[in-house]
Amino acid sequence: MTNWTPQSLAGGKPRYIAIAEALAEDIRAGVLAPGDRLPPQRQLAERLRIDFTTVSRAYAEAKARGLVDSHVGRGTFVSDTPRGVTAGAADPERTASEDLSMNMPPEPTDPELLDKMRSGLTYVASNMVSLLRYQSSIGTDQDKTAASTWLSLRGMVPKLERIAVTPGAHATMTAILSILTRPGDTILCERITYPGIRSISRRMRVQLKGIEMDRHGILPDALEAAIKAHGPKALYLNPTLHNPTTITIPTDRRLEISAVLNRHGLPLIEDDAYGFIPPKAPAPLAVSAPDLTWHIGGLAKCIGAGLRLAYVVTPEGKATYQLGQALRDISVMPSPLPMAMVTQWIEDGTADSIRRFIRAETAERQRIAAEALDGFDYESAEHAFNLWLKLPKGSGRADIIARMAGRHVGVMPSDTFTVEGEPDEYVRICLGGRITRDDLAKGLFFMSNAAQPQSYMG
Repeated sequence: MTNWTPQSLAGGKPRYIAIAEALAEDIRAGVLAPGDRLPPQRQLAERLRIDFTTVSRAYAEAKARGLVDSHVGRGTFVSDTPRGVTAGAADPERTASEDLSMNMPPEPTDPELLDKMRSGLTYVASNMVSLLRYQSSIGTDQDKTAASTWLSLRGMVPKLERIAVTPGAHATMTAILSILTRPGDTILCERITYPGIRSISRRMRVQLKGIEMDRHGILPDALEAAIKAHGPKALYLNPTLHNPTTITIPTDRRLEISAVLNRHGLPLIEDDAYGFIPPKAPAPLAVSAPDLTWHIGGLAKCIGAGLRLAYVVTPEGKATYQLGQALRDISVMPSPLPMAMVTQWIEDGTADSIRRFIRAETAERQRIAAEALDGFDYESAEHAFNLWLKLPKGSGRADIIARMAGRHVGVMPSDTFTVEGEPDEYVRICLGGRITRDDLAKGLFFMSNAAQPQSYMG
């Protein structure tokens, strides 16, 4: 059967889930039999008048539930033993779980890529017993070797003794600050900065001082002046696709910043969360200030946030030991199960496939945003997960956030990111997560109306 179309879709659920559940129901009812061929994804998308990626995601969900099998060049067929009809289906509670306050990468939907990702789970299952043991607080040599391979994508070739595998960027920043600072100390950062470093500093009773920025990042002269004025213990930077402004510091500016740091011997915490996404991102500051930089290559944005892993390059071997001790106090060790899975993904090329998917999908979502928000004043970049929208005069942050409630588009006010002074009338709009292109476009077109002063929303 190639002309199958769901007769009805359950309301209140993401459409890709509703399609997968309609497929399961038709198998259960005998409308579809084992071996039946499903319509091509584009054909079904046209019939349902929805985005192709929604159908692609629905087929991937059906495959994850064991309802269908896919064969390259042949198509998608109802499984001979569709286990998802009676058991083994994806948990809808987990499927629907999402924190819209976070800046998330788009989620893979391609069935072949999802199959490659599941191969990592097979590897983990084969080594389950050993992966349930206590292990090193900074990863095994096998995992560090995989980390070295991954870091080479950013032009870095550190010795293994300077690499640590850690339980995510947040735990790592907490550990680094515990090494470099004491309560009452000051660290510098961008004037508009990542909320995580704000909350960590506040909890550790460390003061943040914001450095003035232009469209190329922090100003070297302002950095120099702040070092002399405040005697800081470190500088924190998110230099590539900066969250939330999407600024990438160009190479020349990075070299100027590194020169200031080297001159004063000031440590740098380089949060390179997005550095793996653009195809030609500038080299990390760790390359030009290697003896001062704690480089954090988090995997949350370039592979998946649920992994809670980061690859860290420390200034020296002694610093790696200190980091390991601090992390042991905070979290004992990175979880061996996801660590082993990512190592397998790096070794077999799956991790790079995920990264390339995210790169391509973010570019498409930025195109959708540019069309929906034509005429608005905002900052963005081709491979950023968000944009930084300046609200029109007469339109307020709180009002926009209230109007966007329930639209599945994450909107955060500038207050969250502003280190000092009165926040400007900006909001961060997230384009990633599980939302489809079609629903994203609808949400952004709604926002374009909502952001107009005194717009009438019906």
